[in-house]
Amino acid sequence: MKILYFIPLVFLFACGSNQNSNFDWEIPPSEVFDGGVGKDGIPSVDSPRFNEPGSQNLGDSELVVGILEDGVAKAYPHEILDWHEIVNDNVGESMFAITYCPLTGTAVGWDRQIGERTTTFGVSGKLYNTNLMPYDRETDSYWSQLRLDCVNGELIGTKINTIPIVETSWETWRASYPNTLLMNRNTGINRNYDVYPYDDYITNNDRIFFPVNNEDNRLPAKERVLTVITNEASRAYSINLFDEFQVFEDQVGTRNLMVAGSKSQNLMVAYDASGLTGFTPVANALPVIAEDDAGHQITLTGEIVSGPRQGQKLEPVESIIGYFFAMAAFYPELDIYE
Repeated sequence: MKILYFIPLVFLFACGSNQNSNFDWEIPPSEVFDGGVGKDGIPSVDSPRFNEPGSQNLGDSELVVGILEDGVAKAYPHEILDWHEIVNDNVGESMFAITYCPLTGTAVGWDRQIGERTTTFGVSGKLYNTNLMPYDRETDSYWSQLRLDCVNGELIGTKINTIPIVETSWETWRASYPNTLLMNRNTGINRNYDVYPYDDYITNNDRIFFPVNNEDNRLPAKERVLTVITNEASRAYSINLFDEFQVFEDQVGTRNLMVAGSKSQNLMVAYDASGLTGFTPVANALPVIAEDDAGHQITLTGEIVSGPRQGQKLEPVESIIGYFFAMAAFYPELDIYE
């Protein structure tokens, strides 16, 4: 399949000069495109507000990015992230940003503590492989969401410390964590959250706004995949593997994984399951999704709630849900699980 690039004339220029021109780039600057909206033209939400449990209003099938931090569950709807891309938030002393790129369909949770500094992130307006490039407001350095590092500026080469998130339907997240807080539309910014801002972008596989480095035709461009990224290898799991709720073991590089998913629940997760074997799915018991042959029951956020290791959590692995074309662009050696 040939990808056609739809680039309005206002977008047709690479980054050229910018505030960080005195710094080297980790990526070719000629491949950094300006999205045409300008820095902070897509405004981040820096003081998110939440509906209390029981007072939420969101369709069951709507996608959310969920986080469970220090026992506090929060959900960030795609309908808001589509318009803002970055939410700077915290739970107690845990400072994080939810970053979301609607052009690549990717959500990543970032620690906002970088060394001794705590920062917030904004939308730079620049794109690499048609993917979001945040900037941090402490040093004005530029970051690549899917490279998971800083690519230009004072912090160049710094890796992102990610925080575990779960992307799923509102119905699934709410059933798992009934006391969850839900980010509401009271962002202080005038946007019509009932309208998706990119027309038919999700369903049109030929509609890619900006060039990408590696065109891979093994799967449809906009097929949603969970990609596990290790130092040794990367592997993609298509949402279409999970016509029924499934849990299975796999190995990527040296990491022994538990992978679980459900297409109907719009759910895919992966955890390092070293020391556990023999997983079977657990239906209708959310947040529990799996049980191993030693009686360990595991939730969709990786908590072990029964068995000898009760009270522990499975170690997260770097895993991102997104459109296949984007994951193949950033990870050209990507293996596809079959």
